[in-house]
Amino acid sequence: MSLLTDWREYAYNQDPAKQKTVGQIWEHYFAMEKELYIQLLSNPDVKISGTVEDLAKRYNMELTYFVGFLDGINDSLKNPNPIDTMVEATEVNLDYDKEKLYYNMVEAKAEWLYNLPQWDKLLTLERRKELYKEQKKSGTVVKEKKVGRNDPCPCGSGKKYKFCCGK
Repeated sequence: MSLLTDWREYAYNQDPAKQKTVGQIWEHYFAMEKELYIQLLSNPDVKISGTVEDLAKRYNMELTYFVGFLDGINDSLKNPNPIDTMVEATEVNLDYDKEKLYYNMVEAKAEWLYNLPQWDKLLTLERRKELYKEQKKSGTVVKEKKVGRNDPCPCGSGKKYKFCCGK
C-alpha cells in the first residue's frame, strides 16, 4: 500500500464510531500544516527537496501527516511529486508557484493559510484580491436566460422560437 493510501484511510475514516477521532486528526493536522506553511512562505527563495522521510523529520511532522501535506500542496507545485506511488525514500520537492498556491488555498477555504502575514512579502494585496475573486468566480455557475416559446429565435431567423430552433 502507498503512503498516500495510508494517509487517506487514516484521515478520511468513514466509521461513525471514529468520527471524534477523525476530527482530532484534522485539528492536529491543520495546526502542523499552518506551522509548515509559515516556514515555507518565510523563505520563498529556498528550494526544498529531499526524501519524504527526511523532509518529515526536518519539519517535525509525523510521516503520515507530512504525506497529507504533500497531497494538499501537490497541485500548487511547479513540478508535481509522484504522490500516488511515493514511499519513504521517494525524492520530492516543495518548489511551489506562489499564485497557484494562494489560489488553491482560497479554493480549499483555508482561511488560516491564505490569511497568513507571510503572504504580504510574496504577493501584493491587490494581486491577492484578484486571485481571490478569480477563484470565487470559477465556482460560480451562470445560467443563461431561458428562451420562451413565443420569443424571437436567438439564431436570428426572425421566426418565433417554437417554430424554429425550439422544435
